[in-house]
Amino acid sequence: MKIVITGYNAICNAGNNIDEIYQKAVNGDNTNFDISDNYIKEHITRVGAIHSELPEISEENFNIRANRLTLKVLSLLDNKIDNLKKKYAKNRIGVVAATTNSGIEEFEKSRNTKHYELGNPALFLHKYLGLEGFYATVSTACSSGIKAFCTARDLLKNNISDAVVIVSVDSLAKMPLYGFNSLEVLSNKPSIPFGKNREGMNIGEACAIFILEKDAQKGIEIAGIGESSDVYHSTTPDPEAKEALKAINQALAEAKIKPEDINYINVHGTGTIANDLMEANAISKIFGNKTPISATKPVTGHCLGASAGIETALCCKLLDNFDGRLYPHVFDNEYDSSLPEINLALKNKIYDKCNICMCNSFGFGGTNAILILRKKDE
Repeated sequence: MKIVITGYNAICNAGNNIDEIYQKAVNGDNTNFDISDNYIKEHITRVGAIHSELPEISEENFNIRANRLTLKVLSLLDNKIDNLKKKYAKNRIGVVAATTNSGIEEFEKSRNTKHYELGNPALFLHKYLGLEGFYATVSTACSSGIKAFCTARDLLKNNISDAVVIVSVDSLAKMPLYGFNSLEVLSNKPSIPFGKNREGMNIGEACAIFILEKDAQKGIEIAGIGESSDVYHSTTPDPEAKEALKAINQALAEAKIKPEDINYINVHGTGTIANDLMEANAISKIFGNKTPISATKPVTGHCLGASAGIETALCCKLLDNFDGRLYPHVFDNEYDSSLPEINLALKNKIYDKCNICMCNSFGFGGTNAILILRKKDE
């Protein structure tokens, strides 16, 4: 059985749909950020905010920005959701959400405990679509987006669902921003992963939605998934990348491919000292400096629970739209020479092919998740 992404779309600071986001990312445009002191008191923060008009939600328990972002992206999927509901029974369509913030920002004012429940986005989408099958939220820090694909895969392989709708969503919130600021990993300058002068990350907000079906004739195949856990530190990854390597090798084994078969890697690339060290080690040990890689977080911001979702959507779009260009790695062109050498994708280079992509995702608590995507005809 093959699991195929048959529909997807997204929104973030870089665009109101995946086509706009793709254009910004493939051109390396990292200008769509706000410089604001509205989030952390007496502290300037560079954030990737969405300024689009969003649908309203009348039911107070679900009236949070994450769900409004979800409705916005649902509207971009044309008739794909309606066709899905016609094709499968209501109890055979699952819902898996990925989030870390849910409605914690709204709770600060509303004191409605339903707002901060992590299960809120999944329950909202389940009810909004009128479904009767499995639904759940996955929240494993910044690996949540790919972990949602892991759950969806299990639902399909174990015949619990015939199709799954995944929503990967997080909105800007003061609580995580204060947390990252206390760890001294936020930067008020553009994030420059693997750069010698990197100072940290820029937080963003995003929503990506995917439709997964079994053995579909068209779409993007989920070729392999890898999962592991460091058991190293609550907020710092293992610099030797032992468990990250295990997750990558698991994904390669499931896809039944060799490292050299990967045409492009979208790395986690937060722009922090610790993550970049771990990830460069992991990439170097398996792929050397051959496979082109880039981080798209300099364009979209680090969208926390939605980060892997927006990056997976970008990988899908790259596979669908490949014209010789990969997403260029955006930084100050001063690579940190203390890191092992890796192959950063270049803006003006024309590449031969892109049929198989790998997406990396790592989160607090040492949670690692790897997703390999392949064009259906490969």
